[in-house]
Amino acid sequence: MDDMTLLRQVRAEIPRPDSHELAPGRERMLTGIGQRAAGGPACSHGASRRGSERKRAAAIPPGTPRPRLFGRPVVRAVLATVLAAAVVGGVAAVVGAAREDRPAAGPLSPRMRPVSAATVLKAAAAKERRHEKRLAPHNDQFIYTKEIVRETDTTTGRTRTLVDENWHSVDGSKRGWTMEVGKGWWSKPLKPGQSMWPPARWQELKKLPTDPADLVLAVRKRLIGGRPTAEPEIKAQDWPMIEFGIVGLLYRTPVMPPGLRAAAFEALGMVPGVTATPGVTDAEGRAGIAIAYKDPSHQLPTSDVLIFADGTYDFLGFADTRTSGSGGTKKTYKRVFTLESYAVVDKVKQRP
Repeated sequence: MDDMTLLRQVRAEIPRPDSHELAPGRERMLTGIGQRAAGGPACSHGASRRGSERKRAAAIPPGTPRPRLFGRPVVRAVLATVLAAAVVGGVAAVVGAAREDRPAAGPLSPRMRPVSAATVLKAAAAKERRHEKRLAPHNDQFIYTKEIVRETDTTTGRTRTLVDENWHSVDGSKRGWTMEVGKGWWSKPLKPGQSMWPPARWQELKKLPTDPADLVLAVRKRLIGGRPTAEPEIKAQDWPMIEFGIVGLLYRTPVMPPGLRAAAFEALGMVPGVTATPGVTDAEGRAGIAIAYKDPSHQLPTSDVLIFADGTYDFLGFADTRTSGSGGTKKTYKRVFTLESYAVVDKVKQRP
């Protein structure tokens, strides 16, 4: 058999990559072509590493005040203050943001491969649309989530793995069970006419747009107020709150109606200042790309990191840093969260 015949047979056995898998390579190629066309040398490994480290530093500056805002129990009360959660008529008014001095979650060992946040988030959205699990829960049911948390003491390097399980009322009318760092408690049901961001009721989530640009405008209207506007007309000072709202939706709502999570991924990619840093790992040690944001006004704690699988763009989870104690007893922990499973169940503490 000649070499060309063998090559054709091998080609037939290997599936062709789709456009989203090819996007990062295409982007790197175009970047290199642009550099050489301009008369400059191709980016060396050292220069690329410095560029990645500058991106990382810009996305997660040391000492950034950053309480854990999304999905964690303590944080639900914080968001109620931040976003004035109890609002008649379903429109939240922003009244302030609670902040703590916390070091940023640090993505590890950036690799030398450049990739844009928009490329990663668009590919992740496409993957989500192809593989999303469609649910149609009833109002009297609960959404169950099981999350794996890997927490590392930054001083000793000691790591522990925790399991957080949550039961959330579909219509918000029943008390649920919420956990953080292995500890749990009963969460109170919403009062009649009470609303919050992200929406706690499934029916409210279904009303959110599944078009990314429309979702950006919906988040802006909900958190900032005012008349709807076109995306290019959004003011620079509005984007930190919009990013805050989109990340909050993604983190605190692990289960969404069809199309909403994919739209949120793409909407996040529209926010100016969102960056991508390769070379991180999730709670299971899988290689990933960190998506983060630097608030230029430093008004909101928006340093939570989203992690996507490097190469496949599956959504792997979130990373952050928490502190406990104060003064000489203060400890700092890096945390990585991975959603292991979810389902619709009929009552609290029932597992699928």
